Amino acid sequence: MPEVISSMTTSEKSLRINQDLSRYGAFAEIGAGQEVARHFFQAGKASQTIAKTISAYDMIVSDDIYGREPNGRYVCEPRLQKMLTHEYNLLVDRLSNSRGDQTCFFAFANTVATASTGSSKQSHGWMGIRFQTQPGGPQNEIVLHIRMLDRYRLQQQEALGVLGVNLLSCAFYHLDKTEEFIPNLVENLKEGQIVIDVIKFKGPSLQHFDDRLMNLELVRRGLAEAILFSPQNEILNVSDAVYGRPLLIQRGTFRPVTKTHLDVLQKGLVQIKNDVLKCEGKDLEILQVMELTMHNLQMDGNIQEKDFLARVETLTSLGFHVMISNFRLFYSLKHFIRRYNSHFLALVLGASHLEKLFDEKAYSNLDGGLLEGLGKLLEQKTKVYIYPHKTSMICMTAKSFFPAPHLRHIYAYFLENQQIVDISGCDETGDYLHSKDVLEMIEKNDPQWEKCVPEKVSALIKSKKLFGLT
Repeated sequence: MPEVISSMTTSEKSLRINQDLSRYGAFAEIGAGQEVARHFFQAGKASQTIAKTISAYDMIVSDDIYGREPNGRYVCEPRLQKMLTHEYNLLVDRLSNSRGDQTCFFAFANTVATASTGSSKQSHGWMGIRFQTQPGGPQNEIVLHIRMLDRYRLQQQEALGVLGVNLLSCAFYHLDKTEEFIPNLVENLKEGQIVIDVIKFKGPSLQHFDDRLMNLELVRRGLAEAILFSPQNEILNVSDAVYGRPLLIQRGTFRPVTKTHLDVLQKGLVQIKNDVLKCEGKDLEILQVMELTMHNLQMDGNIQEKDFLARVETLTSLGFHVMISNFRLFYSLKHFIRRYNSHFLALVLGASHLEKLFDEKAYSNLDGGLLEGLGKLLEQKTKVYIYPHKTSMICMTAKSFFPAPHLRHIYAYFLENQQIVDISGCDETGDYLHSKDVLEMIEKNDPQWEKCVPEKVSALIKSKKLFGLT
């Protein structure tokens, strides 16, 4: 993420809020000290802003205040929501009669886990604010999931404090221009300190914020490695969504998604179920994910918001999870997934991608080059499934692909160990539709395009005039 030149220091932002007599609220912080509230105490005039601060570290005490978590996890979104609800409602109940006609109430909360380098714990947390934008007005809410990347706990706490102050400042003073919200949110943070992989907006004063576009902006700016949409177009925390489930991931442009994509994924689903049974000894529910890279979303170097939303909507309408990532190379995607999930993983690729997979220049940043990159990607619990790529001349498969002569022994190794395999059941003589061909039909108003995409997708494209349909 490019470092932003701050217009205000963290202390100046804290003082500005303290001097704003229309804001009054409570702070509840668990896991890293009162790192956000501390800035307001140090800035001066904190009594004008802070009605209460609390750090309920003891689990019995915390459970007594906010209720127990059925899964035993305290660093999770449900815990954050309970904290926000309890503190906000208590504040409004206690103070509405005395100052509700002149005060915008707020409740800030975070629940985090910090850890020094070398620890098996993950340094991450949830942070949010529930607030009014006018006295007596309805509540609004902004919620983040973050990972702290600094090596030591003290550094992580400091970054958490800066981010918390920024969040309050954004909620109070930077809601008008959505394009300025993220830059203001990360002011005074250094590159590589914080990952923000979920951001959610809710409330009548935040209706102009589109969660999908705001999360896409996090990926575009390098603040998140990947974001995940549910079939209901909700933003999901990747670690929670992929936990305990084997994954089948198909990468593509999906502009638009075609019947070929679905046929390939269905055949891949049959194949991965057999592989999971062999590898893990039990039948597990498979999570199917359609993945797009930022590179595939960009046209002429820019992201077209309408085009992005069209791709997400058409994919989620079919019941798929959709991932947007910054991973141009597959071993980086695999490494990201392995941070949260140790189960079987299959990546579905068209045979035309094999040439890129075995392009030595792509691995120039690794000391071990291509061999290191492929070694990081492929092992017994990770496979690449290949589906045919047809042109007017040939039909390419894993078996018919031949890399450069000096790489053929490496390729043969992965083939023989069945880490790169053709998807079973694909008809090499059949028609396999490419998104770009269907897109050309749509742009030319050729009605044949409707036969190439799933029925739900066809209806959505026609009703919303997507992908240049006129």
